[in-house]
Amino acid sequence: MPTASNRVTLQEYLALERQTLTKNEFFQGEILPMGGGTPNHSLIAANFVGEAGNALKGRPCAVFGSDLRIQVRSTGLYTYPDATIVCGEQEFDDDHRDTLINPTVIIEVLSDSTEKYDRGKKSNQYRQISSLKELVLISQERPHVECYTRQPNGDWLFHEQRDLTASFELKSVAVILEMSELYRGVTFEPDEDDPNLFKPA
Repeated sequence: MPTASNRVTLQEYLALERQTLTKNEFFQGEILPMGGGTPNHSLIAANFVGEAGNALKGRPCAVFGSDLRIQVRSTGLYTYPDATIVCGEQEFDDDHRDTLINPTVIIEVLSDSTEKYDRGKKSNQYRQISSLKELVLISQERPHVECYTRQPNGDWLFHEQRDLTASFELKSVAVILEMSELYRGVTFEPDEDDPNLFKPA
């Protein structure tokens, strides 16, 4: 937890973010730097944005990359998901209109250094966003997509896909994406448990 001596106000954090090229999370008075991603991380995120954008063309939904900041209003977390889908009217936390508060789908590409946090505390906070219908976690080490879809009663339904030749569905927005397109151009490290792992071109 940050101490009183190194806390910053929300206003100080937002002022800093609006005048710098770096991206930082903000939680409970503490600014948390977000490190740069690997080539695989960046490529998977870009592939998702492109494929989802094409699939949602003509529908009242927008797909954003990692430059869009979101706020979890119930906890005060400000962060930058790897990709975000919002359907319907976009709502922001102030007149600057640069912090979204009503995402429909959030996507995180997992990294070794942040996977525990992304799966744990961060995912828990994301699921507290009332507008969020789906949370997607994507591995960059192996073909593996995990989707958590909110049910009408508020429960979350889990489904996953590991087959690189198959597809997976974003059920909340009725979009089907091919695993091979999501991982297009990605080269996986050799896997001793699966020496015949297909590597997409």
